[in-house]
Amino acid sequence: MLNPVWLKSLVAIVQTGSFQSAARALGLAQPTVSQHLQKLEEQVGVTLVQRSRRGCQPTTRALAFMPHATALLDMHARALEALHGNSERVGASSNIGTYLLQPFVRSYLTTANERGEVDLRIAANPDVADQLLAGQLDAAIMEWWLPHPDFEYSLWRVEPLVLIVSPDHPLAEAGCIERDRLVDLPMLGGEPGSGTGRLLTEYFGELGVPRSGMQLGSTEAVKQAVRAGLGVSLVMASAVQDEVRSGALVALPIPGLEKRLQLIWRKPPGNLHPPGFVRHLLAGCCLSRPAAFGQLRPVVTTACIGQAACNRVGNTNAIAW
Repeated sequence: MLNPVWLKSLVAIVQTGSFQSAARALGLAQPTVSQHLQKLEEQVGVTLVQRSRRGCQPTTRALAFMPHATALLDMHARALEALHGNSERVGASSNIGTYLLQPFVRSYLTTANERGEVDLRIAANPDVADQLLAGQLDAAIMEWWLPHPDFEYSLWRVEPLVLIVSPDHPLAEAGCIERDRLVDLPMLGGEPGSGTGRLLTEYFGELGVPRSGMQLGSTEAVKQAVRAGLGVSLVMASAVQDEVRSGALVALPIPGLEKRLQLIWRKPPGNLHPPGFVRHLLAGCCLSRPAAFGQLRPVVTTACIGQAACNRVGNTNAIAW
């Protein structure tokens, strides 16, 4: 087993370019750093740094070893954190973390014994996936996930998608909107990488996906643009509850269009339980749809009368193309 203290000195030498700078960065004496490197080289049987009067230079083998050294140090830090800390690192894609997850974090922290802390990290869906794969997260709730042998996953929640329009838009009194009509509407794009494009490809099939207009980068930007009359967009219902209640936006249910939000966690060794927050979400069971969308602002006209799905659309989170 490689000594993490020696590894840390090697990484500092390579990153700073000198023994003196490495010692300063680590808060150690320079002879101590030199001793760490010497012991590491003796252990691995390889020269890692070439010394000369003009300074030091990492060898080719040292440079090839660097990604592994930093990974070992990260693993060591996480192991110590698991032993001495009680914080769970939970990632969430932007729409989920902003509009859905935080009440569940609060309930987890306030309703049980021996609960630790939740380090909630909100980012774009692809970034959350990268952090999860890199071991920087213990669990994540995402808008899409590709199965991986090192992880377990479960459906966490089914989120209907809605079409949002301004109150003075011609469709504002439509009640809900059918697929054939929806495909002809140009859409404002939200956060990239949320998996909405893939979902729409499956939903519309041979009809083709709606044309996308401005790419605004976030759900909040999309909502503001729709309020300003710049177009319409698709979002998860949860993202617009406040605006629908206040009358600032109208949300039209779309029969059969919904997101299946995934809860993912790294497979625990042996028969250990998954992280506490994961168990909390699974026990809570959020698989049911959110509160009836009709509670926010029911609008039923002849356009979709008789379609119960249109009257049940609940939460929505902004869709990214």
